[in-house]
Amino acid sequence: MTSNATGSTSPENPAPQSDDMLVVNKVTSGDIAASLRAGLSDFLARPVMSGFFGLFYAVFGILLVWCLVWLGKIWMIIPAVVGFPLVAPFAAAGLYEMSRRRQKGENFGWSDILSVMARQRQREMGWMAFVTLFIFWVWMYQVRLWLAIILQNASFSDFEGFLNIVLYTPEGWTFLAIGTLAGAVLSAALFTVTVVAMPMLLDRETNFVSAMLTSIRVVTENPVVMLIWAAIISATMLLSMLPAFLGLIVTLPILGHTTWHLYQRAVQPSEG
Repeated sequence: MTSNATGSTSPENPAPQSDDMLVVNKVTSGDIAASLRAGLSDFLARPVMSGFFGLFYAVFGILLVWCLVWLGKIWMIIPAVVGFPLVAPFAAAGLYEMSRRRQKGENFGWSDILSVMARQRQREMGWMAFVTLFIFWVWMYQVRLWLAIILQNASFSDFEGFLNIVLYTPEGWTFLAIGTLAGAVLSAALFTVTVVAMPMLLDRETNFVSAMLTSIRVVTENPVVMLIWAAIISATMLLSMLPAFLGLIVTLPILGHTTWHLYQRAVQPSEG
């Protein structure tokens, strides 16, 4: 299968497009490999600009952990770090626009990309940001709920004490098992509704509900391949956060560019 960008419109002056025109393609592992190559090519073509978005995301993660330590919310560090990748799709909006312009052979600079990102506040992307942040809030709240129910009698004043309780007590194992299961469900739900919806909202003039429904169709019609892609994203993001979030400077841009190209292969306008 080859990428088909026919029908894509500029987010600066998008043309209305009927959702009935959308065709969801069958994608394969070969499409993931080709999209990864295209994503790497986009990153290498503009490494400084791409890396800027990764750096911004990494700095935000560092500040998040620092604030939790400063506030004494030690127990929130692990769930915050694990749930942090949930907001990555929204953070990659600028990367989608870079890939879109490169694919169309357009020249662009910082002002072009940042102005398009700023204009998304007036479009449907803002609603998708709300959905993403809401699920992240649910993730953090359910961790606090299970912490209160399962570890109600535990006390920890530092990060090491929290790890000792979670990793070396039966209650901690129960907490990890339930929290992991609940997190997997939330992550799967968010991935399903955003993996195609985010780049689609930047690329087309459509509403966020239609974009989410299209994203759901892509995942349900290609469950194995999209599960592989979800696993690649999860593993890459988590490993990239180990060296103080700094690995995200490279991996987030590549994953963002790749997501754009995979979206192009998964969704295209009807021939008619």
